[in-house]
Amino acid sequence: MPDASDLGTDDADATAPTHSGRGPGRILVVVYGVLALAATGRSILQILEYFSRAPLAYLLSALAAVIYIVATVGMARGDRASTRVALLACTVELVGVLVVGALSYAVPSAFPDKTVWSHFGSGYGYVPLVLPVLGIWWLTKVRHAGLRAGPDGTRTDA
Repeated sequence: MPDASDLGTDDADATAPTHSGRGPGRILVVVYGVLALAATGRSILQILEYFSRAPLAYLLSALAAVIYIVATVGMARGDRASTRVALLACTVELVGVLVVGALSYAVPSAFPDKTVWSHFGSGYGYVPLVLPVLGIWWLTKVRHAGLRAGPDGTRTDA
């Protein structure tokens, strides 16, 4: 009969997340995927139909869509490199939504139509503001769960 070591886990690790796309991470992957589709569709429409009205705003929406796609794929893949890429994407997303959100109030003429990050994502129920915080928290938790103490007491990637 196989023991816990044969299964690649032990009792201490049984509840620790080790893959960003599993457990609660699945919900994040789905929400990021939906937001990626919504942001991509909206930005394509805005760029094709209304680009001259607010080019910077619509290009930032397209950038947001790309970041959502990168975060979605990184979380879904869940390997060490993909998790790092997803963490970077979530960090850039958080900075973007904060900067664009503030600018959309400070310079409203630059954002005549709602974009993904304008007004801190109010057009999307503030999901673009909350989602990167949850993503960063989850990915950090997954990364730390993947760290184990080595035989000499130092931490190494699992």
